[in-house]
Amino acid sequence: MAVISTKKRKLAHLPSDEESQSISSSRRVQKDFFKQAANWNLEQDYEKRARKGKKGQKENNRLPLKTADGRLEILQSLDPEDDAVSSAESDIGWLEGRESENGTDSEEGEVIKEMPKVPEAQQILEAQEELAKVAGLLNESPEEHFGGLKTLAKIGESRIPMIRMLALMTQMTVYKDIIPGYRIRPPTEASEKEKLSKEVRSLRQFEQSLVLGYQAYVKELARCARSETTPVHGGQSLSNVAVTCACTLLTSVSHFNFRSELVRILVGKLSRERLGQDGFKAIEALETLFREDEEGRPSMEAVSLLTKMMKAKEFAVHESVLNVFLSLRLLSEFSGTASRDSVEQTAPKVKKSKREFRTKKERKALKEQKGLQKDMDLADALVSHEERERMQSETLKLVFATYFRILKLRSPHLMGAVLEGLAKYAHLINQDFFGDLLEALKDLIRHSDEEAENGTTVEAQQDKEDQPSDDDEDDEEETSIRNLARESLLCTVTAFALLAGQDAHKSRNDLHLDLSFFTTHLFQSLLSLSVQPDLENTRLTNPSSSRTSKINVQTTTVLLLRSLTGVLLPQYNVRQVPPLRLAAFTKQLMSTTLQLPEKSAQAVLALLNDVAHTHGSRIRSLWNTEERKGNGRFNALSDSVEGSNPFATTVWEGELMRRHFSPKVREGIKMLEKRVLT
Repeated sequence: MAVISTKKRKLAHLPSDEESQSISSSRRVQKDFFKQAANWNLEQDYEKRARKGKKGQKENNRLPLKTADGRLEILQSLDPEDDAVSSAESDIGWLEGRESENGTDSEEGEVIKEMPKVPEAQQILEAQEELAKVAGLLNESPEEHFGGLKTLAKIGESRIPMIRMLALMTQMTVYKDIIPGYRIRPPTEASEKEKLSKEVRSLRQFEQSLVLGYQAYVKELARCARSETTPVHGGQSLSNVAVTCACTLLTSVSHFNFRSELVRILVGKLSRERLGQDGFKAIEALETLFREDEEGRPSMEAVSLLTKMMKAKEFAVHESVLNVFLSLRLLSEFSGTASRDSVEQTAPKVKKSKREFRTKKERKALKEQKGLQKDMDLADALVSHEERERMQSETLKLVFATYFRILKLRSPHLMGAVLEGLAKYAHLINQDFFGDLLEALKDLIRHSDEEAENGTTVEAQQDKEDQPSDDDEDDEEETSIRNLARESLLCTVTAFALLAGQDAHKSRNDLHLDLSFFTTHLFQSLLSLSVQPDLENTRLTNPSSSRTSKINVQTTTVLLLRSLTGVLLPQYNVRQVPPLRLAAFTKQLMSTTLQLPEKSAQAVLALLNDVAHTHGSRIRSLWNTEERKGNGRFNALSDSVEGSNPFATTVWEGELMRRHFSPKVREGIKMLEKRVLT
């Protein structure tokens, strides 16, 4: 019986179904209450709570009034019960109102989602107005509104590509206008402890803000330039705009901070075998930088980055990238000579015995003066003449090291650019390096002849490219055609330019250079060159564009005339050219003129007129059979110039040239014969 009573007692206390549901709901509410309690700001909520008065007094929300006798009285509420209810509701709301986040807050969220979005065109218009407003304030007084730089950067964080492009262009224009004409140095511990006036302190604060903002902007340009974005309205993408901004800043404010970062952006666009619109923009910017660089350091930094990039890519770059070196100012300013490893200065050095004697006090004063002058030079962005010479010599070593590496690798698509570059820099090449360089040029000519004998000619390559393939059209357009005859002419031009650009008498006597190999090869190639169909055609870097290569803009005829001028009319010993060489080349050129196009024929006749003016008595017997001194017959295909026996023949081609269809050619042959015979 005891057991049964105990069980009944327990069953009697079991809750019903309704009571169990209410208990579970209260527990759920309590659990949600504790979960949300972590996000409460109790201090703020307590501050906003309605204040309670003393017992028996109810809260009054009325403002006090001043009576006629000067006392302040607080009016009682018209409906005290309403005030009490509102106070109770505020207390309950503070304790229990937060539990309804899933209720009231969710309703507010739904309202926000249902709000109509601002159209993209309206957002772009508002961004334009804001950018114009901030840019105007910065241009008027940048020292007072330098906080606008952050505003411009924040607008550029939009997800709309058009707004980001507008922000990049606006920041570029603003920085271009407000950047000072000197480089801002980073603050040091000593400068921070100095006592400064209010004006100097505000100026330094503006400078540091400018540097930080500009650094962030350059990083954003680098990130956008690397990104592959789709073009928007107008055909411009975010990457194109970033490269344009980097090019403009590099050419306009190259003296300012973070110049290397801008150069890296452009070099990154040149590390491809096929250049696009951004690549040609980068090339133009670097060429402008090289031409306008008076300091020397920007050029050295750019050349260093370019050479490192080309070496890392194993010189798989476009030909125009290498031609950028032809715009360096050291071509006309540098006075020394160099090779790939060393540089020699021609300026005389002051010996120790000729130095002026100074006392210890004078040396100390001079040292302080030099330190002050150095600080002033840094502030004014000036570099001494000696510093510029050092920068240019380092740049020249980098250029020669790149040229000689490409010669060693024999990269087909870069050989023309290298040979033209060596011809341009011939007056700066060290004479001790002539022997090795000439041997390398001879190897290139032999290699070209072997490939020509094996059938690797320009026409064969062109026929191969005309065949249909599965490659894209861009790949077909950018394919570089190797012209072996053109490379041979460039080798000859470079060889004779080496002597023409320096003290050739000294180098010829000391080094005993023999250029007969180049002379013989040029003589043997005249007949084959005269029948080439593209003698007067310039070679385009990209057939789809109007931009031409700086090097290959010269036709094959121009290169031929440069080679012939070096052989027949050298600057160093024009009177020492052998008569057999003059006669052999004159006869060969008259034969080739019959096959040349009109303009090329005029150019060759003009060259022969110059030869007749200088060496008329040595070649006169070719026009007069009575003065012929040779026996046998002329061999135009001889292995040597002297073995062709030129005085055994006459220039009978002149009679045919008198009946040429071009009046200028007929006039040129008449002047030649008149000059020779008189």
